[in-house]
Amino acid sequence: MTSTFISARSWKEPDVWATLTAHDSVIFHDNDFEVFLNPTGDGLHYFEFEMNALNTGWDLFLPKPYNKGGTADNGWEMPGYKSAVAIEGTLNDARDRDKGWSVEIALPWAAFVERSGKGRPRAGEEWRVNFSRVEWQVRVVNGKYEKLAGLPEDNWVWSPQGVVNMHVPEKWGVVRFVK
Repeated sequence: MTSTFISARSWKEPDVWATLTAHDSVIFHDNDFEVFLNPTGDGLHYFEFEMNALNTGWDLFLPKPYNKGGTADNGWEMPGYKSAVAIEGTLNDARDRDKGWSVEIALPWAAFVERSGKGRPRAGEEWRVNFSRVEWQVRVVNGKYEKLAGLPEDNWVWSPQGVVNMHVPEKWGVVRFVK
C-alpha cells in the first residue's frame, strides 16, 4: 500500500459553510479537520494537513513546534495526496439546516521520507499522531454566514493534550502500526 487512508465520520453541523478556496490558505479560519503526524516521535519534524468543507487543503511541515522557535514551511507539498468531502446538506446556504460533513484523506507514505526519514511504517513502529476539528460559531447576516465577533473557535482533538495548542507533539497520541 502506497498510502494510508483516513476517514472522518460526519460531524453534526447545522450550518455547513466554507470560504477558502486557495491551496495553502490558513484553513482553520474556516471550520476544518486537521491531521498531525510526527513519524519519528521526537516532537520535532512533523507534518500537518488541514481541509475545509470545500475540500481546500493546507499541507505544511514544521521542523520544530512554534513554542520552540519553529516556523511553518508552507512550501512543502504532499505530492500524491487525495482528499474528498461529503456534505449532508447544502454548502454555504443559510436558508436551510444541514446535517454535517465528512472527509476522506489518502496520505502517501513517500511524502514524509525527505523531511523525516520515515516512509511506510513497519509492523510495530509507532508514530505520534493527532487529529483536530475546528468549528466557529456563526450567525446569518443578509443570507450569509458570519463568524460571531470576539469568540474563539471551538476545538476538539483525538488525543487530549491538556492545552489548547495542537503544536505540542510530545503530548499527541501514539499509533502503533500492525501487519
